[in-house]
Amino acid sequence: MTIGIPKELKNNEYRVSLTPEHVAALAITHRVIVQRDAGLGSGYSNSTYKEAGATLVDTLQDVYAQATLISKVKEPLPEEYPLIQAKHIIFTFFHFAASKALTVAMQQSGATCIAYETIEDEHGNLPLLTPMSEVAGRLAGQQAAKYLEKPQGGSGILIGGVTGVPPAKVIVLGGGVVGTNAAAVLVGMGADVLVFDISKKRLKELTSHFDGKITAMLSTAKNIGAHLPLADAMIGAVLVKGAKAPKLISKDMLSLLPPNTVVVDVAVDQGGCFETTHPTTHENPTYTVDGILHYAVSNMPGAVPRTATKALSRVTFPYLMTLVSTPLNRLDDPFKKGINTYKGHITNSEVANAFQLPYTALSNILD
Repeated sequence: MTIGIPKELKNNEYRVSLTPEHVAALAITHRVIVQRDAGLGSGYSNSTYKEAGATLVDTLQDVYAQATLISKVKEPLPEEYPLIQAKHIIFTFFHFAASKALTVAMQQSGATCIAYETIEDEHGNLPLLTPMSEVAGRLAGQQAAKYLEKPQGGSGILIGGVTGVPPAKVIVLGGGVVGTNAAAVLVGMGADVLVFDISKKRLKELTSHFDGKITAMLSTAKNIGAHLPLADAMIGAVLVKGAKAPKLISKDMLSLLPPNTVVVDVAVDQGGCFETTHPTTHENPTYTVDGILHYAVSNMPGAVPRTATKALSRVTFPYLMTLVSTPLNRLDDPFKKGINTYKGHITNSEVANAFQLPYTALSNILD
């Protein structure tokens, strides 16, 4: 099989899907094509890929024309849509529920689209999403602290306070991987952290994990609304597997927040959990709605590619090794949950439901 690694096109996306170490392992038995300069942002030169056994090509078009299996980091952008054909297996983060245009384009291409974020393990966890959720969660805490600074548009509150002056109060919506990592950074900086989650069991786990250094609260509209007037910053860390994120904070609710409150929506990849969220870029990361500063960069880990690429390549590599040696119909069921489109069909029910498009069970059509 020929495996292609294109250079990412998303704004300030410096990650690459595989490190030279993992390319070398694949290149023993398969042809690996790497677009020139794809790894530079993560600190990997063209020569390191060539030494690993890869063939370097100059253009995105070369990668798609020659490769069958495309290994990426982020979803294809519109300029890539015409290059994707039925012959392709695209292995990347898709977050289909956030974009009908992407969903329809991939369906119409006939390609097999395998989304990192919906592959499960035998326990129902999301092994390929977890490391990037860790990175994004930690970055969310850092961004909340940075954008609270007055020159960045915030209210001018030091996240950890100082002697005699209280720290910032930060609400974290969601106690999963993103929320836990955000809370860890915020607690480490001395913030007063409230974590909301719908699971009482998870709230007890978080209280124990943080040794009582956070306030864990059941996520209800009443509880959240009661604490909004006290918040200096808020982080959206809600995930529903494969589906659009629920809108926990409406536009009207922004009026309950103090002026210049910072909201960081890590759920932006799945449509965001604030009604006023729209995707931003590392180049222009923030905007203001009704006096509330929003940060909604849709590829947050792209800011720390040296760390993020290593973490992502480490977990995706075993799955790639399986893909190049195993027919799709013989993949185990948790892996098959990553197949979101196949031969012109949408095979993920959450994605189909997000846009009221026809859904086809993969078991009915997989050869």
